[in-house]
Amino acid sequence: MFAIRQYEFGAPEVLRYEEHPDPHAGPGQVRIAVRAAGVHLVDTTIRTGIGSGSFAPPELPMTPGREVAGVVDELGDGVAASWLGARVVAHLGPASGGYASLAVRDVASVHLLPETVDFDAGVAMIGTGRTAMGILDAARIEERDVVLVMAAAGGIGSLLVQAGRAAGATVVGLAGGPSKVAVVRELGADIVVDYRRPDWAASVREALDGREVSVVCEGVGGSLGTDAMRLLGVGGRLVMFGWSSGQGVPTQVTVTDLMERGLTATWAIGPGMLRRRSLRSLEEEALASAASGRLRPVVQRFALRDAAEAHRALAGRESTGKVVLVP
Repeated sequence: MFAIRQYEFGAPEVLRYEEHPDPHAGPGQVRIAVRAAGVHLVDTTIRTGIGSGSFAPPELPMTPGREVAGVVDELGDGVAASWLGARVVAHLGPASGGYASLAVRDVASVHLLPETVDFDAGVAMIGTGRTAMGILDAARIEERDVVLVMAAAGGIGSLLVQAGRAAGATVVGLAGGPSKVAVVRELGADIVVDYRRPDWAASVREALDGREVSVVCEGVGGSLGTDAMRLLGVGGRLVMFGWSSGQGVPTQVTVTDLMERGLTATWAIGPGMLRRRSLRSLEEEALASAASGRLRPVVQRFALRDAAEAHRALAGRESTGKVVLVP
């Protein structure tokens, strides 16, 4: 098979496209002929050897990647024959092996891919989609809400915009640059603002014409996250799920604003999310949302051989939607 192999930690150039021995399904496993492999921002951090949160630096050499969709082409012992040829999607968990033309996973962790969902969308929903479901559980968006979504053209943000609109809320989408602003506008956000403009927060206030933001979905951090939080009205809800800028929201500002304005802050992912829901149920909900057409993941495709370029685009915040590798 062809796969991306990594023999050292470092810049995107350490990701090598080469031939590698085929994996085979063990007992209770299926082998998947990969049609789409997901790329996550945490992959770019793991690649450097730094690790991220619960993801420790992996042992090398390795094939990165934790999300795949494709067709089952080999069965391990004990797996029902009906799985052969099935369209499937799977999150590989902490294991690696997704950036490849073949991948192996325990059949208990595999989902049948609905016929109305293509491979790109399936791989987007199995990881990024399940995270979005957990964020939405924490956000509790209602029709009366004004929801501000940071990085609204990203993989998670684009789903949150659509979910907010489906709930009947007023959605404010922030995106960086004209092309991303156009994507968010197409997704149906009521107000779209380019956060690269120095007066973006004032533009949001002007567009809302006296209404206050009641929910901020915040995955960027840094000064942008701080400014977004300051847009919250009294009793507003700050739902945090990351800091793609590399900086969290300053703690002293957060605490002060929480006390003075009665805000609530929730860390939407990680252990808190798992206390509310199982990963399997979040995956099922995400796939069902795509199958019904309620949510339509935005996808940017790269050839598998161009994994290094995909990492550069994602880390440089130049990508749109979910980044997917196609063998």
